[in-house]
Amino acid sequence: MATQLHCDVAELIGNEPLVQQIKLEPFISDDLGQLTLKDILEELAKPGLDPRSKALPMQFDDNIRQISDLHVGMKLTGYITNLTKFGAFVDIGLKENGLIHKSKMADQFVADPADVLQLSEQVEVVVIGIEIERKRIQLSMKGDDFK
Repeated sequence: MATQLHCDVAELIGNEPLVQQIKLEPFISDDLGQLTLKDILEELAKPGLDPRSKALPMQFDDNIRQISDLHVGMKLTGYITNLTKFGAFVDIGLKENGLIHKSKMADQFVADPADVLQLSEQVEVVVIGIEIERKRIQLSMKGDDFK
């Protein structure tokens, strides 16, 4: 593409007026279609533009430093670290992750946790059980448990 415009690649990258002069027809082949070439042109015009939305930084509760700081009824923010067939593990800012059993994920029946949650998703949870000796934290996302 740079050769077509008689310039070098560094000159082409980020130079929208120059990129708009590129004729795609000579580059179309069985392996390289027009849609892919348009994507390449967009990247050349605006390199490094990330189409993903900006992730919000996770803010854990500063008062929670160890499992003994938790109490039943405490509302926390966390993010999903693992999905299983029986539930989801949530990082709430402690060494121990909490567990949301699939029966506590929503006010309606949940057959598969992946239908409701996804990895790295930020969630609001409430602590419904703590077993300090076994280092287990039970969490809920059900509306009734937040009252």
